[in-house]
Amino acid sequence: MKPMENGPTERRRQQPPPPIPRPTNPMVTPLLTDLYQYNMAYAYWKAGKHNDHAVFDLFFRKSPFGGEYTVFAGLEECVRFIANYKLTEEEIGFIRDTLPNKCEEGFLDYLREVDCSDVEVYAVPEGSIVFPRVPLLRVKGPTAVVQLLETTLLNLVNYASLVATNAARHRIVAGKSKILFEFGLRRAQGPDGGIGASKYCYMGGFDATSNVLAGRLFGIPLRGTHSHAFVSSFMSLDEITEKSLQRFDGSTTCEDFVILVQTWLNKIQWSSSLSGTHGETNQSELAAFTSYALAFPSNFLALVDTYDVLKSGVPNFCAVALALCDLGYKVVGIRLDSGDLAYLSIEARKFFQEIEKEFQVPGFGKMSIMASNDLNEETLDHLNKQKHEVDAFGIGTYLVTCYSQAALGCVFKLVEINDQPRIKLSEDVSKVSIPCKKRCFRLYGKEGYPLVDLMIGENEPPPKVAERILCRHPFIESKRAYVVPQHVEELLKCYWSGSSDKERVDLPPLQDIRARCMEQIEKMRPDHMRRLNPTPYKVSVSAQLYDFIHFLWLNEAPVGELQ
Repeated sequence: MKPMENGPTERRRQQPPPPIPRPTNPMVTPLLTDLYQYNMAYAYWKAGKHNDHAVFDLFFRKSPFGGEYTVFAGLEECVRFIANYKLTEEEIGFIRDTLPNKCEEGFLDYLREVDCSDVEVYAVPEGSIVFPRVPLLRVKGPTAVVQLLETTLLNLVNYASLVATNAARHRIVAGKSKILFEFGLRRAQGPDGGIGASKYCYMGGFDATSNVLAGRLFGIPLRGTHSHAFVSSFMSLDEITEKSLQRFDGSTTCEDFVILVQTWLNKIQWSSSLSGTHGETNQSELAAFTSYALAFPSNFLALVDTYDVLKSGVPNFCAVALALCDLGYKVVGIRLDSGDLAYLSIEARKFFQEIEKEFQVPGFGKMSIMASNDLNEETLDHLNKQKHEVDAFGIGTYLVTCYSQAALGCVFKLVEINDQPRIKLSEDVSKVSIPCKKRCFRLYGKEGYPLVDLMIGENEPPPKVAERILCRHPFIESKRAYVVPQHVEELLKCYWSGSSDKERVDLPPLQDIRARCMEQIEKMRPDHMRRLNPTPYKVSVSAQLYDFIHFLWLNEAPVGELQ
């Protein structure tokens, strides 16, 4: 019997949802895991424990980049992976040859039947602002199956959440009014890193990407101009053979656009009000700009720093832009890729404003100025302090490589087996896990901001609006507070219910996830989100769960003996 795309067990629903697509990256298969997952699966099977009911939490212990928040990303790819989990005969043969000792044929037969029809996944909605220790995913199912999912789920969440958080941090520093472009493909860690960065930077608040494949796969707006190579490839205006350009409204045609550009350059150079701009500009640059404008008259944005920004690039751009304006086109602006970006943007803005005033061209002074050149959070912050005039930023290397922090450090811990809570202990208290199957809530205060994320046992009564509840730090006895929430939001929702009839939440489109991320940032108290010295956000447990954690801790920790 040919397996269904989402496993062999059919959902018994009156109106079953459409099949969930496979992961975006075809390399995301059951073999994208660590060997020890298959070692454990075989050992579970040998011990007859492979079908024990297990609950695992996927969470992180510390927010990245010295901040106090993280953007959760990667959920859709996790659900796609789980929904289509099925080993091929070729993959099973590879497992047979790979396991340290020759495994029994019965285990291979077991692997042939493995899917995720008995797995349930509860998760925080993708694009949410999340905090340490709170489960991002709660995965329930047969022990061996869930164990086999571990490495892949961590791989799909770790980088996605890290780079989405990095993007959100850049968005917060840049401000809501600025346009952010992700230009990191050439510096990303391989093709998958480049595709993932484009997707999750858009989710984290960027407006567009230069990555054409990401635009096709995810519907992300695409933006791009030209490089220095295009400018320096021209030698003179004589190289331009096709010189005609139709007016924007199509009414007439300018037979020699080059002459129109030269006319405007002469006007700029001999204008008495444009002081300090007299002199010859680089004519090969002018030829490149003119040629590019003939190719893209409605999207003309020029890179102006190949030779000299203020003496050549900006005047040449203005000559071409004014010629386009004569023909009814709306020009986009310039890009700065080197030098003192704050100073150059301020001077370029002054020049545009003088052009508008001198030649009576409405809106020219508001021409867009874009900046690139190895930008990062700190650079944006410095530019803000220098009162720059940049409207848009193209950011690449430091964004997509997450230069200031290599990994988020998500973990996947067993918290319950056959309805029995389990705890992982450590001499490092931050690595002690919070046991049992939990429900998680976000409690909001009277000003509308979240106050605390609260974890409770599955069978505890949930917190209610206007009812006082004691919130405790999981491990520090003296840290506790009463909270009277004005609004209560349950965080974990069902995104995969296996073959059960339990209703699951549909996966939203990327644009909706991005909107959620922006909305979540707005909801948070500003001191939690600030770049330097942010206020820690409180993550707590109920009094009942606190007592149980410490009871289990004492029960599981061995008692030493002094001789």
